[in-house]
Amino acid sequence: MHAHDWPLDVPLRIARGSLSCQPTVQLQLTDADGFAGRGEACGIPYKGEPPASIMADVEAVRGKVEAGITREALLSLLPGGGARMALDAALWDLEAKRGGPDPFRANGLSAGPVQSAYTIGIRSLADYARTARELAGFALLKVKVDASDPLSAVRAVRAGAPDARLIVDSNQSWSVDQLKRLAGPMAELGVSLLEQPIPVGAETGLDGWVSPVPLCADELIDTEADLDRAQGRFQVVNIKLDKAGGLTAALRLADAVAARGMGLMVGCMLGSSLSMAPAMVLAQRCAFVDLDGPMLHGADVPHGFRYADGRVDRPHDPNLWG
Repeated sequence: MHAHDWPLDVPLRIARGSLSCQPTVQLQLTDADGFAGRGEACGIPYKGEPPASIMADVEAVRGKVEAGITREALLSLLPGGGARMALDAALWDLEAKRGGPDPFRANGLSAGPVQSAYTIGIRSLADYARTARELAGFALLKVKVDASDPLSAVRAVRAGAPDARLIVDSNQSWSVDQLKRLAGPMAELGVSLLEQPIPVGAETGLDGWVSPVPLCADELIDTEADLDRAQGRFQVVNIKLDKAGGLTAALRLADAVAARGMGLMVGCMLGSSLSMAPAMVLAQRCAFVDLDGPMLHGADVPHGFRYADGRVDRPHDPNLWG
């Protein structure tokens, strides 16, 4: 187990700050026969989960893991977050390497290509337009904005990429009143999804109002217990494996979301292809996919994903994962 940083090609600025490097923790589980399973986690940065914390959480359960543990037992051993994410991924990988079904077939899913969003961070209006022109071939773009003139930012991106589907993500920076003012114009610009536009805790302000653009809950949802706060207010839930604590928990959360009639999105914390690999299993069920981490930094793990204008398929080399 070790920490590894992935420097971004361009710092990513969002409403709550700027990120120039994505810290991760990578670990490997090896059994008595020499089979090895790998996992990577970024943790939940906005909840104060640095690599040192993730590694400490793993070390705290080392004895139980080395004694032999199932993915189901892991759900009770650790809460959601980076430590469980990395261990769960390694256990899935180890099961497949031992000759078990790969994680796609184990969940009754085909490993087909998906269209990932590409994230455009906050920048000047001229740079929004220029970047959108450079990315005009992408079918899905995510536009990061804050509360300062987000409509102009989206207009600039729409002018540069007239055919792309757009997700607008303000990372909780809008008030409920601002959301209600902006939703109509965003719909006119062809925005497909507004991701976590308002602060967690302000969702009761949505009661009795229907947004002309579907709303996606992100920071609001960590576990199934949080879904009551999204029901009837948000139409889509963004599941991130780092928040859920691994693919096993994320698939259970996806079942609960679907049972409530809400749509599914899978997101990421900008890790490498080793982080994206288990998320690709969940991506097969999602209407919106945002697994662009490897596109945003210039390096990657060996045998990683290959993206073509955001379209990505499962790597055929089994050395990556699963």
